[in-house]
Amino acid sequence: MANLKIKLVKSLNGRLQKHKATAESLGLRKIGAETIQPDNAPTRGKIELIKYLISVTQE
Repeated sequence: MANLKIKLVKSLNGRLQKHKATAESLGLRKIGAETIQPDNAPTRGKIELIKYLISVTQE
């Protein structure tokens, strides 16, 4: 199974509470924070919601 490397590139300040919670559920709390998540449907859904805040690369 493939993994995705997700990096927070924009601030969470002033964002919708739902988007902040989604970022935190992925383990992203500060700008520059990176996490590796499995490439599955729930993760893809979270990425789609906050795609304007993050960068995603295939691991």
